[in-house]
Amino acid sequence: MEKRKNWTLSKRVSQRPDRKNNEDFIFGTRAIIEAFEAGKEIDKILIQRNLNNEHIKKIVSAAKAQNIPLSYVPIEKMNSITRKIHQGAICYLSSVTYASLDNIVSTCYEKGKSPFLVILDRITDVRNFGAIARTAECAGVDAIIIPSRGSAQITGDAMKTSAGALNYIPICREPNLKDTINYLKDNGVHVLACTEQTETPLYTAEMDQPIAILMGSEEDGISPEYIKLASSSVQIPMTGKIASLNVSVATAVVVFEVVRQRQ
Repeated sequence: MEKRKNWTLSKRVSQRPDRKNNEDFIFGTRAIIEAFEAGKEIDKILIQRNLNNEHIKKIVSAAKAQNIPLSYVPIEKMNSITRKIHQGAICYLSSVTYASLDNIVSTCYEKGKSPFLVILDRITDVRNFGAIARTAECAGVDAIIIPSRGSAQITGDAMKTSAGALNYIPICREPNLKDTINYLKDNGVHVLACTEQTETPLYTAEMDQPIAILMGSEEDGISPEYIKLASSSVQIPMTGKIASLNVSVATAVVVFEVVRQRQ
């Protein structure tokens, strides 16, 4: 019989210089199964490659049913995270409870309010994510939408950078941003992509309407397919020698233009 001491909650405090962030995780198959049964919010799960026992199958099935990201990694990766007996499974816990986008949109309309949303396409830096959440909460954004894969983990560092804003602003984690954009458009929400791939200035856009601001990754901006799907695209006019802004700063510029127009 497995010993309970292997199913513990751990805080990773790495001494390696390339791992600066502490992350909450649990390890051991039975502990992860219990986390599912308890309704814990799970950010992602790592599974050791070539393992396929009954407990692993149960974890994989539960993760797929809830659209939780799964990664199959070598044992060396698992052992670099924890040297304790992980049984081939490590589960990262989220610091927030994810909200339903359907409920957010319908509640806004029921209250006679124009939805005001921010969609983040592959924002991976937790500090950028935290800063965006802080800006969004201050501006009265109704929710932030992130993809279930390729997004920053909502850890204690993100919470700290957000100055506590993540305690108040709903986060919606969606399995497919393409479907999400189409859903928003079908429900009367104007999806506005902020990209350098257009010549339309930000300040010419009409934002006093149901709106979702779409912002792209730190590396390569918004995915081309999402730009095509968006209702319209704008760029932030810049006259300096540096041709781009940090994504959290760019988001603040666009979000508060919405605020300005709505006032």
